[in-house]
Amino acid sequence: MTIDAWAQHPTERFLARDIFDSLRRWTGGAIPTGEIPLKTTLAAMDAGGVDRALISAWCAPEGVLISNDEVADWVAEAPDRLIGVASVDLRRPMPSVRELRYRVREQGFVAVRVLPWLWEVPPTDARFYPLYAACVDLGIPFCTQVGHTGPLRPSEPGRPIPYIDRIALDFPELTIVCGHVGYPWTAEMIAVARKHENVVIDTSAYTTKRLPPELVSYLKSASGRRKVLFGTNYPMIAPQHAFDGLDALELDDETRELYLDGNARRVFGL
Repeated sequence: MTIDAWAQHPTERFLARDIFDSLRRWTGGAIPTGEIPLKTTLAAMDAGGVDRALISAWCAPEGVLISNDEVADWVAEAPDRLIGVASVDLRRPMPSVRELRYRVREQGFVAVRVLPWLWEVPPTDARFYPLYAACVDLGIPFCTQVGHTGPLRPSEPGRPIPYIDRIALDFPELTIVCGHVGYPWTAEMIAVARKHENVVIDTSAYTTKRLPPELVSYLKSASGRRKVLFGTNYPMIAPQHAFDGLDALELDDETRELYLDGNARRVFGL
């Protein structure tokens, strides 16, 4: 079993955003355009050997790029393959908390994802704190991005230190899933994950062969094997491509199972 901890089934308005021009340049135009049927995403999962994917909504200051309603509809179409992750409007903390409660309690969403770089504020901004409290109350993880920002927005909000470290100190019961490995601050990200019991890392936006060496070493360690989750960031990276280099890591059977499946099951309560 393989679970993808970070994916999107993209809408046309999501793919059309000019913030992704840098990603299109890096991938040589591999990122799709236009409206994509759900069967295309499911076929990409099949081709890459991904059994289930957590697909996220995207709420941005300029508007909703992928709505919670759309995610709920897609999960309803493929409930054995897709798992919903909500997104909310950071500018409206209490309506966002109510929205999150509804999605989790009534529709089975398992997490919320908000990207600080999209709002151009650090994740220690006061508007995040009601969400963190709601996540603890609901027993769900808060998912975010760490490291530099590939899209055309500032990278500063992605620093693990001081931001993730501060949040974990203020909310020790909160599970924080830190996507995109934290590069170029991967060593900081690992230090924060070692320090805080409920901070984990997902490898989305990187093919396995491009993972920073320090993260690979951490993944193979006794404590790190329970702290790193496989992710793709589909459609930016297709599942099949994300696995490039997996066998070369020479993970033992337990570590490989935790990385591809077990850690995600535990973190997201699957």
